[in-house]
This record gives sequence, structure tokens and C-alpha cells, in this order.
Amino acid sequence: MSQRVQEGMLLWEPSDQFKEQSNLVRYMKWLEIHKQKSFDTYETLWEWSVTEVEEFWESLWDFFEIQASEPYTRVLSTHQMPGAKWFEGAKLNYTEHIFRNMRPNERAILSKSELRPLEEMTWQQLYDEVALFADRLKASGIQSGDRVVAYIPNITEAIVAFLACASIGATWSSCSPDFGSPTVIDRFKQIEPKILIAVDGYRYGGHDFDRIETVKQIQAAIPTLKKTIVLPYLKTDPNIASLTSAQFWDDFIGERQPVDLEYEQVPFDHPLWVLYSSGTTGLPKAIVQGHGGILLEHLKKAVLQSDLKEDDRFFWFTTTGWMMWNVVVGSLLARSAIILYDGNPSYPKKDTMWEFAEETGMTVFGTSASYLLMCMNNKLKPREQFDLSRLKSVMSTGSPLPPEGFQWVYENVGDDIWLASASGGTDLCTAFVTGSPILPVRAGLIQCRALGAKVQAYDERGNEVMNEVGELVVPEPMPSMPLYFWNDHDGSRYFESYFDTYPGVWRHGDWIKIRPDGSCQIYGRSDSTINRGGIRMGTSEIYRAVESVEGVNDSLVIDVSNEKGKAYMPLFVVLDDGIKLDDTLKSELTKRIRENCSPRHVPNDIFQIEEVPRTLNGKKLEVPIKKLLIGVPVEKAVNKGAMSNPNTIDFFIDFSKNFSME
Repeated sequence: MSQRVQEGMLLWEPSDQFKEQSNLVRYMKWLEIHKQKSFDTYETLWEWSVTEVEEFWESLWDFFEIQASEPYTRVLSTHQMPGAKWFEGAKLNYTEHIFRNMRPNERAILSKSELRPLEEMTWQQLYDEVALFADRLKASGIQSGDRVVAYIPNITEAIVAFLACASIGATWSSCSPDFGSPTVIDRFKQIEPKILIAVDGYRYGGHDFDRIETVKQIQAAIPTLKKTIVLPYLKTDPNIASLTSAQFWDDFIGERQPVDLEYEQVPFDHPLWVLYSSGTTGLPKAIVQGHGGILLEHLKKAVLQSDLKEDDRFFWFTTTGWMMWNVVVGSLLARSAIILYDGNPSYPKKDTMWEFAEETGMTVFGTSASYLLMCMNNKLKPREQFDLSRLKSVMSTGSPLPPEGFQWVYENVGDDIWLASASGGTDLCTAFVTGSPILPVRAGLIQCRALGAKVQAYDERGNEVMNEVGELVVPEPMPSMPLYFWNDHDGSRYFESYFDTYPGVWRHGDWIKIRPDGSCQIYGRSDSTINRGGIRMGTSEIYRAVESVEGVNDSLVIDVSNEKGKAYMPLFVVLDDGIKLDDTLKSELTKRIRENCSPRHVPNDIFQIEEVPRTLNGKKLEVPIKKLLIGVPVEKAVNKGAMSNPNTIDFFIDFSKNFSME
């Protein structure tokens, strides 16, 4: 590699033509003509979008020509959070906006997996499949407001089933089939679904994983299920005799006579889907997001921030258990084609995804920072091996991308590539800080704050800080913020999750530094939620898996990352008397986490300790230990007076002194 790049170094600037042809400039010109608003820079546009909140979001409604069967009475009920309501009175449908003005014979989806060759589906074919599935859902008694859940990979059928659900007003929720049954049950059982869609198994890294027994366990744990639709994926004719009220996908569809797709008109805040984000205690938070809020946010994200157009082919490596799958679906709103992949991105070769980019004519390559760093560490040079001439941008999220990751892209993917690093959250299913097609790219920096997202950094006293690390907060509401958490009837858990630190201000749980020019850096989670490659999971789920292993008495897991984007997750276990942490026990712990949680959440190292440090009220000291490991002085990280067992902290003080992520 050439001379090491320094943080903030200019790596790319959009040409005048690139900027002039961007959707963002088109929107700015539209504002000038239709709203008499003139902006010379992205930063002044952003400032207006977060100051004149109602005016901005109403302009998007008009710019994107939102189709509503009933008009809204006002844009925003109140700026107070929680409690803000958007576009009250409006009735619309998310799926209707996917198919409006569709180009019937153009490609809508390209998909490939370790089990299937590259396949294509036109917009007309997608429409027909969605219409059939929606018709059969209605024939099965599914109505607006009912829940349909899916245990399915990132394949075309997942898109079809979701769009069908949304078209009739049913609420969707999905988990990836690499999730173990306890993790899936903890999520799906909360929302009392009527239908489960599941695959019989999947292939990852050349290995086959049968999931029929897991589906059986899910069925047994969720008594509200009336029907299970099994998609043969691993095998052509799987044995489903052990499942109750189950039928194959094709049998559910039946005779394939074309039907028209009808769109149930629902309120702006009607539940579209349920996503999950875990805390440190209790069940995962079942986050409900609405048709209208997601529609507006994803139009903004896809069209203005990601600059997607009709001739684009948009890819993001994701599973159905990560919010990026939902973002991929939302990219259809831009009338671009989307690209799906199911499997190990580094199998059978480390450069498999770059070969896939050439094969599909990909224009936008979305991935995680950890994947790009893997490519860098393995000295891959995709530009020398593959034709990436159609690729206009590489997008990265999941964790911070360090300057050398930026440098690798420009040296080994393409020197005229728009590299857009972003950070957001499942909680809003979008990015707070993101890319802009009219701004330069600088090493290690996220280009800007997203339009309509009033992102600020607060110090511990609640004062805004600039050019120093603080808590990422959003003091103004956004339409895709959760409507509520499922079963959180008094709203207390929702309030505690975001608003109990700074009243009326959304605290996201990330460390952020905002520079004077509006560019940003994310420094990881400020709480103890586990974030592995963008997939968030609560420590409580790890503990449940670990502490179910015989001989394990207690445990503590910490997820830390450094400014270079490197992540490290150690697991500390307290064992029963006479038990030692040997390789056999380590293997069993790893296996249990892999099966009950997910392969992504397997720890890097496992250590035996005498006792888990706890607060006076019995809570595990996760955040203080995390602070120790990232270098915060012990007197600032830990209040021994608030501990029930202060002597236990000594082990972690010594551990932190010898700890390095280099």
C-alpha cells in the first residue's frame, strides 16, 4: 500500500457533472421553483431541514408526490418527544408506492445464493407474485393489523411476502434462519403472529443447516400461529410431517391465475413492520414502525442521500435479521433494481462479492466496515481482477470505517468511487449520519448529517459540543421514529430507552464527534448493547445462552471497538466450584451462543473470573467495564461506592492495563 493516509485527508470530490446529475441537486432546484427556497450548500440545506421541520417534511411529501386516498390535516402534532404524530388524517399504502409508475419489463430484483444461481425478476413478475401471495393471505383470513412473521433468508420470496403483507395492511416481522430458536421465539412470540413463513434450511460457507426442528420449536412456543408456509430451499422436497398446520409455498399459492393487487388504505402511522433491538435486560424491544414514516424516510434515504436512479442496481450484503434488509426493500421506491445475496460473502473465495459485483453489473456496493477491512487485511485487489466499471459508489455501515479502510477502497476498488460511510439504527431504520453526492469524501469521516435528522453531540450535562466526542442525540422528531414498542402499554420502556437521560431529546447510545463542516465520526456504542457487524443483540440474550451451559454460574460480556473500526468481544464466566475453563467448555459455550443467538455473536475470547462485578441493586457493571477497556481512567469509569462487591473490579483494572486491540 502507498503512503499511509491521514484522517481527514481529501480522497474524492464529485465532479460538477456528478453533482449536477444528482437527485439532491434536482430537489434543491425544485425547492427554488416550487417553494422559493434557495440553498447554495448541503450544510445550509441541512440546517433548514432541521430548523423548519414541518416545512421540510411537507416538501418531501410534495416532491415525491405521495399518493394518499385521504389528505393529512397537519404535518406534525407537536415537537415534543415522545408523542409527536405525523401527517394525521392521511391514508396511504407503502406497497402502492413501490409499484406506482413501474416499468413492467425492466429488472426489479437480481438474486443469488449458495443454493441458487443468479436469477432475475422483472417488475411485472414481482407485481404478479406479490398480488398472488396477498390474495392467498386474505383467503387465509389475514386482515389489516394481523402479524405475519418470516424465518427466511435474503431471497426473492422474502421480498414478495413482505410486500404482500404490507399491501393488505398486515404487519411484517422477520428473522434470519441462522438465529437459534430461543432468539426467534423471544422476538416473534411477543407480537402474536397468525402465519409463519419459514425455509426448511439454508447453506452457508458450503455447509448445510437443516431448520425443520427449529421451525417445530418455534411453532410449539407460539400458540397464536394458525398456519406455517414452508419454502423448500435447502431441499427440493423436505419432510414437514412433524410440523403442524404446515404447507409448502407452492401449495399455498395454488393455481397461478393472475390477480390484481389491491392496496389497503391505512393511516400514516399504521404498523408496517416490527424490528427488534435488545437492551441489557428482558426481552428484545419490539420496535413498531409505520407505513408513512418509513415511506418518507426511505424515499429520502434512497433518492436524496444514496442518489439511486432507475438505472441503478443497488446491493447491500445483509440478512433478513438486520435493518439493512428493510433499507434494501425501500430502495425499490427509487425504481432502481435491487440485488440480493444469501450465503457467506467470503466463500468460496475472499473476493466472491466483488466477482458478484461484476456478474450483476452492480452500481452500488453496500457492505459492513468489517468486510472492507477483511478485504484490506487479505490484500485483495478487486479492480485488477474484475470489471467494476459500472460501480459508482461503495457504502459502508455497521461500525466505523477507519482511514486505512477508505484508502483501501480508493486504491483497490476504484479511484473515482463515491465512498459513503453511514451510521444509524434499527430504532429508526435509517441513517442519522450518512453520505451526500455533492460533498467530498475525507478519510475516516462520514460526510454529513442526514437531512431532517437534527443530530447533535451532548456532553454529560446536556450541553451541545462541537469537535469533541459526545452522546449522539436528536432533539427534533423524525417520521420513522418508533410508533411504540409492542406490549409497552404505558410507553415506559420506550421512554427509558431513548428519553430518560435528556428529557424530550432522543439519546441514541452512540459516541459521536461532529466537525464544524458537518462531517462526523462515530466512536461506537455508549451503552452495553452488543453490536457485531451491524446486528445488535442485548447482553441478556448472550447471558441466557451462556448460563444455560452446565457448570456456568454467572457471566459478563463486553463489546468494544477502537477508532480503527476493530471490534473485540470478550466473555467472562463464573464457574461452579471445581470447574475449570478448558477447551471443551469453551467449545460448548461457543456452540451454545452460535445456536441460541447467532454465529455473529460468538466471543473473541473467554476468561474465567471469580465473580461478576455488580451494582448495589444487582445489575452487572457492563458500561463501567467497557469504559475501562477503552481507556477511561478507573476513577471516572467506576464508582466503587455504588458496587455490592467492589473488590471484583480489581481483576478488570489489571485486565485493562494489559489489554490492547492492536
